[in-house]
Amino acid sequence: MGTSYYELKIKNRSLIKKKGAKSLRREGLIPGVLYFKGEPTENIEVNKNIINKAINSGQRIFEIQLDGEKRYSMIKEIQYHPVTDDIIHIDLMRVRRSEKITIVIPLTLVGEAIGVKEGGVLTQSLNQVEIQCFPTDVPEQIELDVSNLEINNSYSVSDLTTQSDEIIITSPPEINVVSIHMPVEEEETVEEDEMDMDSDDQSENVGDSAQQDEDSKEQEDASN
Repeated sequence: MGTSYYELKIKNRSLIKKKGAKSLRREGLIPGVLYFKGEPTENIEVNKNIINKAINSGQRIFEIQLDGEKRYSMIKEIQYHPVTDDIIHIDLMRVRRSEKITIVIPLTLVGEAIGVKEGGVLTQSLNQVEIQCFPTDVPEQIELDVSNLEINNSYSVSDLTTQSDEIIITSPPEINVVSIHMPVEEEETVEEDEMDMDSDDQSENVGDSAQQDEDSKEQEDASN
């Protein structure tokens, strides 16, 4: 857990109408808002390259300078263009280092599961987890060691642990995180092949019976 923060350079935004937002995007700037409970929302703008680097940094809390004052914020919401996937708007929420926040962070599996070594298939059904902690304690990720996970067993959120008592996992404890099961495709294929063979045998039997009936009738006609 680190206490250093990625510096996110933002500016106050004067163009707040729809046309103004389009004009900003043409200049490589992303319009956005910065808000904090009980305080007026501030309109901001940030360079597209800077926000992309901040997102790719892996950090969740950012240091910002606005009106000559150092503050801390987290990305609350990002809006993407439906066709190009470019960022078109961003919501930042201010945080105070003395107040706990609720934030979603990545969930990573580590280790090679016993069940996988025995031929099982591992399925991870949860990739992120919600936690509550101080901004100074936000971890880059929560890790879950699956080395001892066997076939037909699973781990849920209740099996997750954190590196500090100050970090509380708030995702529902019953949610499944990862499970291992035996592969079933091979068995289904064998069953389908057997069914096809049975169908072919039945067709051949029906054809043989029909041919035998026809041969018997020809013999009767010849003897008459």
